[in-house]
Amino acid sequence: MTRNEFKSLIEKKEPILLDGASGTEFQKLGMPIGVCPEKWVLENADAVTMVQRKYVEAGSNIIYAPTFGANRFKLGDYGLEDKVVEMNLALVQVTQNATKGEALVAGNLSPTGEQIYPLGDRVLEEFIDVYKEQVKALVQGGVDLFVIETMMSLQEARAALIAVKESCDLPVMVSMTYDESGVTLYGTDPLTALITLQNLGADAVGINCSTGPEKMIPIVEKIKPHAKVPIFIKPNAGLPKMIDGTAVYDMKSDTFASYCKELIGVGANIIGGCCGTTPEYIKELKDELAGLKTILPNTKQGSCISSERKTVVIDLDNETRIVGERINPTGKKQLQAELREGSLDEVTRFALEQIEMGATILDVNVGMNGIDEKEMMVRVIQHLSRLVDVPLCIDSSHIDVIEAALRVYPGRALVNSISLEEVKIKELLPIVAKYGAMFVLLPLSDKGLPKNIEEKKEIIQTVLEKAKAFNYQREDIVVDGLVTTVATNALAAKETLEVIRFCKEDLEMPTIVGLSNISFGLPNRSYLNSAFLTMAIASGLTMAIANPSSELLMMAMHSSDVLQNKDPGSMRYIRKSSEQQEEQVALASNQGKEVKNIIFEAVIKGNKDKIIELIKEGLKEGHTPKHIIDTFLIPAINKVGELFDKQIYFLPQLIVSAETMKAGIEFLEPLLKTGDSEEEEKKPVVIMATVEGDIHDIGKNLVVLMLKNYGFNVVDLGKDVSCEAIVEAAIEYNADIIGLSALMTTTMMQMKKVVKAVGMEKLKAKVIIGGAVITESFAEEIGADGYSKDAADAVNLVKRLLNQ
Repeated sequence: MTRNEFKSLIEKKEPILLDGASGTEFQKLGMPIGVCPEKWVLENADAVTMVQRKYVEAGSNIIYAPTFGANRFKLGDYGLEDKVVEMNLALVQVTQNATKGEALVAGNLSPTGEQIYPLGDRVLEEFIDVYKEQVKALVQGGVDLFVIETMMSLQEARAALIAVKESCDLPVMVSMTYDESGVTLYGTDPLTALITLQNLGADAVGINCSTGPEKMIPIVEKIKPHAKVPIFIKPNAGLPKMIDGTAVYDMKSDTFASYCKELIGVGANIIGGCCGTTPEYIKELKDELAGLKTILPNTKQGSCISSERKTVVIDLDNETRIVGERINPTGKKQLQAELREGSLDEVTRFALEQIEMGATILDVNVGMNGIDEKEMMVRVIQHLSRLVDVPLCIDSSHIDVIEAALRVYPGRALVNSISLEEVKIKELLPIVAKYGAMFVLLPLSDKGLPKNIEEKKEIIQTVLEKAKAFNYQREDIVVDGLVTTVATNALAAKETLEVIRFCKEDLEMPTIVGLSNISFGLPNRSYLNSAFLTMAIASGLTMAIANPSSELLMMAMHSSDVLQNKDPGSMRYIRKSSEQQEEQVALASNQGKEVKNIIFEAVIKGNKDKIIELIKEGLKEGHTPKHIIDTFLIPAINKVGELFDKQIYFLPQLIVSAETMKAGIEFLEPLLKTGDSEEEEKKPVVIMATVEGDIHDIGKNLVVLMLKNYGFNVVDLGKDVSCEAIVEAAIEYNADIIGLSALMTTTMMQMKKVVKAVGMEKLKAKVIIGGAVITESFAEEIGADGYSKDAADAVNLVKRLLNQ
């Protein structure tokens, strides 16, 4: 199937039906816990073909091949990593036998169970290569299209999508899994996923698993206005409940179909079922949707850029956006020195300060002598991607540097910049288009600066025409007004304002200026910059590259937004004024005092590289190891937990802060035994394990890390651990707590088995449970001593159970 053929299917406006659940259906066929699902499928091919055939007969237009975990990383957990090609070819054949050409076969790619650097040890290219190996086998097997599903990490979804796009021309659909709060485990919201993935080349973007269909209706409503590709939905039949010791999805097929009809009504184009659904659900769904027409994707999405966790919509008539300019070594000796040493402390400081002062996008430029710019740019992009939520603007004069940054950036970046220079048009534009980035259009050509305003306009129009060949629309491009200094060109300001008006009124395009250029070479530059900014906003300016720490500049911007009716109710202006008053009061009351503790801040900001150095300084100042832990480290990680609970921090920030805390604790632990007068207390023992049959351990690993940070003696048994092994370890270590994790409904009942065994052995250990599919009611039903929703909550739960 070609991408155009896929698009033609959508344009018929008839709902396209996917199949229903696989895992829960295979379990009904007798698939036992702990086996490799793909190997089991091949050993029971006839039965699986029969189930998939029922989906075809029920009305499914697309059937997923059972290749969900048939990648090298996952198969490696079963010692089958050398069988990737062989197994994928055979698994596709199973589904082709079921469809008999009556439905399309989708090659199914899933999470690998590993984390991408900097959260894990494996780099992005390893993931792309692993997916490419599977993709090529599936293409060889004859799949019609690809589906990348149940993704929790947007970066891993990007890796799989890049692998497909670089291996073949088949259509590819990508779906993420969100929790009940509406974000992924890594903090990605549905709009951010849509913007990132559809611009990277996904032919459809959607949601699967997660919840029941009713919870997905408002999500589709929210993202539909920005969707240039079809939206597909594959919900569960509600949430699992325990009935007679079995996990059961209790939403009936007619209720499920009714909600799915509403999903089509608000914008879904492709729909099916995930956990708990059966061929009967698909049949009911087909009947319910008979005669219904879908809403086609939009032709425009708006001017949107994104990080991994946040989308910024650049609206021509909304607030003016400040792009922080400070992460640039030009003229900054301290930043230059640190970059040469490989330190990112100044980068961190500039990033956090600029966001605090009001920047909504950060420009990143590391061009200087004495470093490998490409390597440093990648490091900085990876560092900032986990440190901050705001989108990044990638700024370099070297094409290879921009390409390397775009490949690892886990969102939709803004690139600064593309001009009419031949090398930019021929070499850079295709690269920027490949990764779906927005770009700044700089009205320059190989002839140099335009001679007049008309030449500027001609260059803008020419670049727009050339960008159309790469499917760029005007909303995907930001025009640079090309500010020059009034010290050498008296008409510089007027000419730039005319370009801004032309783009706003005639082209309806967003604009940007490098604000400080206007005042170069003149005294009291802040006055000129602020005056020019107000004039530019009045002319229609959308964004400015500037230093947000300038109070005069920022207040001029907020004042202009009020006067231009870009700040409803003057709320942003009032908030900024209040913040300044609060800062002045804080400075006055803290004169001569230490405002913030640097060790505490290092944990909050995840400054792992500097934490030991800072702790050494604290020890020199007379703080004891125990005092540093109790007064600085523990309160800091508690604060991180609070931020996580409030969804201000997400998994990436939690991990990096926990790792910083761990580094500090590991350094101090040997000193505790000799440096503190109090006798070291015996640490409570916690056994941690992912239950038998489940090979997902991201959540469990984080709980282990957090518990160790709080001084518990944690014995990590790993993943896919049998009940017998857990009980044996609890006896051997005289455990106080047994922590169990499960991600899948097919394995959650192993927890009940452990609880029962602990009771029969009359162990003192209390059993706590958690995981994506686990609920508090399930914990009560199986007799567990507690349930935690995340790592921070697990620490509090253990403390309560041990009366600490």
